[in-house]
Amino acid sequence: MAKKGFFTTNLHSDRKSNPEHGVLHKAIHPSVAYGYEDARELAEVFQGKRAGYNYGRQLNPTVTALQDRITAMEDGIATVAFATGMAAISSTLLSLLRAGDHIVSSAFLFGNTNSFYGTLQLLGIDVTFVDATDADNVAAAIKENTKLVFVETIANPVTQIADLERIGELCKEQGLVYFVDNTMTSPHLFTPRTVGASLIINSLTKYIGGHGNALGGSVTETGLYDWSDFDNILETYRKGDPQLWGITQIKKKGLRDMGASLGPEAAHHLAVGSETLPLRMDRACGNAKLLTEFCAQHPNVNNTFYPGLTSHPQHQRAKTLFGNFGAIFSIDLKQGLDCFDVLNRMETVISSSNLGDTRTLAIPVAHTIYFEMGPERRASMGIADSMIRFSVGIEDSEDLLADFERALES
Repeated sequence: MAKKGFFTTNLHSDRKSNPEHGVLHKAIHPSVAYGYEDARELAEVFQGKRAGYNYGRQLNPTVTALQDRITAMEDGIATVAFATGMAAISSTLLSLLRAGDHIVSSAFLFGNTNSFYGTLQLLGIDVTFVDATDADNVAAAIKENTKLVFVETIANPVTQIADLERIGELCKEQGLVYFVDNTMTSPHLFTPRTVGASLIINSLTKYIGGHGNALGGSVTETGLYDWSDFDNILETYRKGDPQLWGITQIKKKGLRDMGASLGPEAAHHLAVGSETLPLRMDRACGNAKLLTEFCAQHPNVNNTFYPGLTSHPQHQRAKTLFGNFGAIFSIDLKQGLDCFDVLNRMETVISSSNLGDTRTLAIPVAHTIYFEMGPERRASMGIADSMIRFSVGIEDSEDLLADFERALES
């Protein structure tokens, strides 16, 4: 049977798995425990000899249905869902790394990921931050004990784009795990497997869920990495298909041991929200392009950071790799303008810390989500005190433009 398109595959995902009573959406299963008539079957499920459910912290039918959706979206072979995107990142890295290991990470990072790296360093795991827009910087940072390279597709908030293809080639040559955060592009705009990603993180809270009504995260295994060469896989999980050793250890440690489990009601919201991902993403990208073209010409804006502008340093890379340029952008205001005053003059745009919502949201970056980094680290990331980040939604473009015109008046 011919492979169907993104829309069709995602819309019919639950139905194709033959859910109860012929419903079109997988039901919400709130039960934590699962009973067996034969106690031997329960033991076989625990031992991995039989497919089935043992306890809600590790497995839930509603969450399984969501995981299957994400796997199909990312063209992977398996997915594990978590309570949040940060739970997915932290569980993955804590499950795969040990004291004495080293990772190379893009310096252009989500603030909480950066904060978590501080925790890893306290645990004896070394982290080197590099400008990942050039793979040569990644290559120069690799050490004998390097295990993994981590990058984001479009960096938040200055929108730098990592040298995704060349880093993938480098990781393959060096035998390193290539961990790519696809949150800002979403599987609709980009499939990291095409650049050799080993593992793909998505904050499901953002574009995949899309409505700001549920937290969630996921890690997808692409099947491209040979886990038999990764010496941190415990003997317990060195069974069966080596392609699944890594994701199995992540699942067992992250869910069973650390308890970062996604609840069934949130999984249902995220799955239903994901059905309109292409529609929402395309419209939001269109609005973002219109707004950034306006800002780029406005006398009260010093800089506009958006990959869709030809002036962006990685514009051509984004054009080649992505189906569109994303729906986040940032601006630096002209000296003397107060970012709080600008935000407070907006009526449609909401001052909020989330992104990937159906609504357009904005935040004063240096004073909020990157405040803890301090001025020196912010400056190294290109974050000015006057920067405002926008996550563009699906409102009428005329209303958004009117908001920007009013807010940016002298």
